[in-house]
Amino acid sequence: MTLSVVIPVYNSQETLEPLVEKLQDCLSAISFEVVLVNDGSRDNSEAVVYRLADRYNNVQGLSLRRNFGEFNAVLCGLTYAKGDYAVLIDDDFQNPPEAILTLLERAQSGHFDVVYSRYAQKKHAWFRNVGSSLLNYLTTYLLDKPKSLYLSSFKLINRPVVQEIVSYTGPFPYIDALIFRVTRNVTSVEVPHHPRQSGASNYTLSKLVALFLNVLFGFSTVPLRLFAGLGLGLFGLSLLLGLVLLLGSSLQWFLVSGWVVVAWVVLLLTGLQMVFLAVMSEYLGKLFLAQSGLKPFVVKEKEGANGLS
Repeated sequence: MTLSVVIPVYNSQETLEPLVEKLQDCLSAISFEVVLVNDGSRDNSEAVVYRLADRYNNVQGLSLRRNFGEFNAVLCGLTYAKGDYAVLIDDDFQNPPEAILTLLERAQSGHFDVVYSRYAQKKHAWFRNVGSSLLNYLTTYLLDKPKSLYLSSFKLINRPVVQEIVSYTGPFPYIDALIFRVTRNVTSVEVPHHPRQSGASNYTLSKLVALFLNVLFGFSTVPLRLFAGLGLGLFGLSLLLGLVLLLGSSLQWFLVSGWVVVAWVVLLLTGLQMVFLAVMSEYLGKLFLAQSGLKPFVVKEKEGANGLS
């Protein structure tokens, strides 16, 4: 099978059936499947998912026991996907189904592991656009993402990378972070972005904040090291200040009052405490990453009986 179309479903009873029908039409020239994952929808989406799975022999219908979140639903869909490539697409028609072939062609012609979509003009609400921009800046430094690459939810991933992604066993998956733990062989192509056809966006401000915190603390030890740098800076500043106070008092350059000494002691102890906390946090960070279930290395290709080539 060439392609698996993975769709996380949440409160999309109005758009889901036309979307699957459109996919059947647009992708008829290739062998493909559609993996629908109902993420605890509150409307009739679950029944629509099962109805579509009964109607089409290339549609899988899955339903989670509760709402786990978009990335958890995507991880579930990737786990059940069978195609050589998997494409992630929203359930609201903002990602045009016909653009899937553009991503697939780019991946096959350039031998890329992942192809992201990029938009000339996004049709999201303003706060989501702002949140996406902040998230892209954040992931550039935390995940070592190329600055020019926009991390869109509409993307295509090849089978080897999918297999590595689904090995993640933690409760808070972030698909883009898992991708960049595996590969840097990524690119992007421009595709249209349409207004939402029905209902309101499921991305609320609180969900964007939760995603921001998940990326910040869930896949990197950079925040720990920033505090370590701050602690070392304060400690160094306190030592320098102590030297200045000692020389100034000894050479009678100025009179050292009691509150200055107290301030110096507080600064010194604060710096020491932050250094000790940074050391402990570094150990905890290493333990956290070790328990994340991610592999220490990923082999791209193996040839022959005795080695790699």
